Parts: sequence; C-alpha cells; structure tokens
Amino acid sequence: MEHLTLETFKEKVFNFETNKEWKFEGELPCIIDFYADWCGPCKIVAPILDELSKEYEGKIHIYKVDTEAETELAGAFGIRSIPSILFCPKDGQPQMSMGALPKESFKQAISDVLLKN
Repeated sequence: MEHLTLETFKEKVFNFETNKEWKFEGELPCIIDFYADWCGPCKIVAPILDELSKEYEGKIHIYKVDTEAETELAGAFGIRSIPSILFCPKDGQPQMSMGALPKESFKQAISDVLLKN
C-alpha cells in the first residue's frame, strides 16, 4: 500500500487544481483510505486493506492519505470524519464511504464500483 502526498495524489488519482470536473488519472481503479494514526477505527481498517491489496494485486491500487500530514488534500475532499474511504473507478464518479467497513463491504464495493464490467 502506498501513502500519497498532495503531489502523488494529483499524479495518480485526480489533479483537482487543474480540473474542475472529476478526471481519474490512474491506470487501475483505486481505494483511498483517509486516516490518522490516532484513530481507533482506522487501525481496524488498516489490516483489511492490507489483505485486499494482496488479493486484488494488479487489479486495483489501494492508497492511504494521512489526514494530519495532508491537510490540504483532506480539505479538498471535505473529510470531516475518519476513516473516510474513497472508491475511484477508472470511469465514472468516485464514491465516498465513512467509517470502518468490514472486509465483505469492501469486497462488495470493489466488485460493484471498481471492477464492474
């Protein structure tokens, strides 16, 4: 799992400074976990995302954004509660989910939002 900074986010996901409309920059659909080190529910989600990154290797990317370090990025997406999970399909609009999700919910979102063909 890769940790994104403002710069790498703009390269790999969405450059919100140049594009007003959503335009996904990545090669594979992705999940972005907006988290903080002190957040209990974030610690529950982390190992689930780690497992999923191995299960779906080569099909999706899973990224993490530390909301404490990347305040501009968190602000740009209106992150008010964490964990906030952003599901970004290759085509179509991203979908945000709030709170710690169980693994089955992630798998459902991956098949319904990210890998629907």
